[in-house]
Amino acid sequence: MTIEEIVKSAPKVLLHDHLDGGLRPQTIIELAKETGYKKLPTSDPTELGEWFHRGANKGNLIEYLQGFEHTIAVMQTRESLERVAYEMMEDMKNDGVSYVETRFAPVFHTGKGFYQEDIVNAVLEGLEKGKKDFGVGYGLILCGMRNMKNTLEVAELAINFRNQGVVGFDLAGEEGGYPPKKHVDAFQAIQRANFNITIHAGEAFGKESIWQAIQWCGAHRIGHATRLKEDISFDKHGNVVSYGELAQYVLDKRIPLEICLLSNVHTGAIDKIENHPFGILFKEKFRVTINTDDRLMSDTTMTKEFLTAINVFNITLDDIEKITINSMKSSFIHYNERLHFIYNVIKPGYQKLRENLLSLKNIPGNHEEAVRKL
Repeated sequence: MTIEEIVKSAPKVLLHDHLDGGLRPQTIIELAKETGYKKLPTSDPTELGEWFHRGANKGNLIEYLQGFEHTIAVMQTRESLERVAYEMMEDMKNDGVSYVETRFAPVFHTGKGFYQEDIVNAVLEGLEKGKKDFGVGYGLILCGMRNMKNTLEVAELAINFRNQGVVGFDLAGEEGGYPPKKHVDAFQAIQRANFNITIHAGEAFGKESIWQAIQWCGAHRIGHATRLKEDISFDKHGNVVSYGELAQYVLDKRIPLEICLLSNVHTGAIDKIENHPFGILFKEKFRVTINTDDRLMSDTTMTKEFLTAINVFNITLDDIEKITINSMKSSFIHYNERLHFIYNVIKPGYQKLRENLLSLKNIPGNHEEAVRKL
């Protein structure tokens, strides 16, 4: 058993995944033909996948987001939205993900006069069909865009669908010049409805963005939060000396951080993976979760993200289980559902995996480095 096979077979939980950032290249090509979209750079699926990854891996968020023009363009019908959501659930199953929260902005899918309610319904139908066929749990998060003025409308839409599979509201898009507090009315609507908030913050802008997301907007989770490191002091050897008030608050209140390792390199949020604050945040017991962000653009999976954490930050199978349980604790589904996944899916899954690894260790000649390491 290789390390990759071990990690792939382990139960995983994904909280930060963009539906329009995870399409299969073959699906994009087929949907483009069906809808008459002619702007794709190539009709070869392998080349198209490489094109998306090459375009995203330029070290800044604005260029990273350009690929979404094509994915969103082919997601403008009920059938295409349902298909993309369904295939995402199959991809989760194939990657060993037990529960996923995916997110998207309905406003981007109204190009053909589609009502936002119909858009959300189409995605939920695909997710529900995927749940039945592949046994993966899901929650849907609706995104308002920081550079638009209709975020209150999106928040109300999320609230209206809370009993049909929508589990929360997010604020996404370019951070610079669009502080979260400009959308405080949307967040207040969510808070008054006793609903769930996650906000992209501290990815392309500083710790102030994280502070605003929490203290102005009531965020229950923070997407990315890479710049939280700015509120931590280190000695010359890189050891933590003290926390600022914000970092201390995030640590004390157990605010979950939706870490996306590879995309943070691709967007330029960090210069190289070795400098990602994940290692420090995990060591210091912040509630970190590991996520994919945009699987197509970053050419990633949950398995790849965990392999990156293993290779760069030396985490173990026990650590992966801990992170997975923290992710499940931090999900936006109801408490009893979270307990179901933790005690009936995640813990038994890791126990079985450990038993399998023990039996491998007892087979002569099968003492692979992977099995020993994990």
